[in-house]
Amino acid sequence: MTDTTHAKRLAAADDGRPAAKNTVLSLAKAFRILEAFTAAQPELTMAEVARKADVDNATAFRFLNTLVNLGYVKKVPDTRLFRLSFKVLDLGFNAIAHSDLRTHARPVLRGLVGEVREVASIGVLEDSQVLYAERVQAGLTRLGVDIRIGSRIPVYSSAIGHALLAWCPRDLQVRVLESSPRRKLTPTTLVDLNELLQRLDEVKDRGYAVSDQENVSGLYVVAAPILDVDGMPVAAVSVAAPALNTTLAQFKEDAIGPVVEASVELSKALRSNGSFTLPHAT
Repeated sequence: MTDTTHAKRLAAADDGRPAAKNTVLSLAKAFRILEAFTAAQPELTMAEVARKADVDNATAFRFLNTLVNLGYVKKVPDTRLFRLSFKVLDLGFNAIAHSDLRTHARPVLRGLVGEVREVASIGVLEDSQVLYAERVQAGLTRLGVDIRIGSRIPVYSSAIGHALLAWCPRDLQVRVLESSPRRKLTPTTLVDLNELLQRLDEVKDRGYAVSDQENVSGLYVVAAPILDVDGMPVAAVSVAAPALNTTLAQFKEDAIGPVVEASVELSKALRSNGSFTLPHAT
């Protein structure tokens, strides 16, 4: 169905003429509002949303403010612009759970786990958090942390978060890091903004991120980004191991090569078919 046809149906229903059977017009309009935002135009004014969604300004105002209150749309600070939040991922997370991202990633993750690397994961950036989209573990893990598909952890304190953020523009890095309080989760957690930005530069320079128990005490993590054709992070892949079983140096020697290779493999798969593209923060 074209946009014009869809708009005509909505207009016909507003005029009292027959519309699609059992259509909830307010819900349809809400989705038209959400669909107004695109990769080419991720930030829009209320008037632009109204025009693209084919509704009047008053309707766009009510729907946008409702969606802001629900957390699906955000106001861009110090502007008249709106943008989608990553809460929209929650609307289709069950679909994501069966998406091509997982189809491509799961066998790669299975190849990453073993005696030392007990868990391998895929995460995506959602505001100031990492959302876990896939996870594979080797038998009964001893990580001491309950992370599963759909779990969220802070970006600032995690290797997978650093791998996602390091390839983003500086203004976005600052915006994400400043969007929520940063507190020391363990003695090694970095919370100073300048130190975190320096860490992100280092991560990008070497191509991977390492966490020395910065998010959870007793847990080592290595992560690397999955990049789209423009070099932007769509997701990141990570492996974790309990510090009880290995030293950080031994873990890095064991994990860095395989994780980077996995990220390159998944990045190539993404670029060749684009079939598991997920939205990154804008």
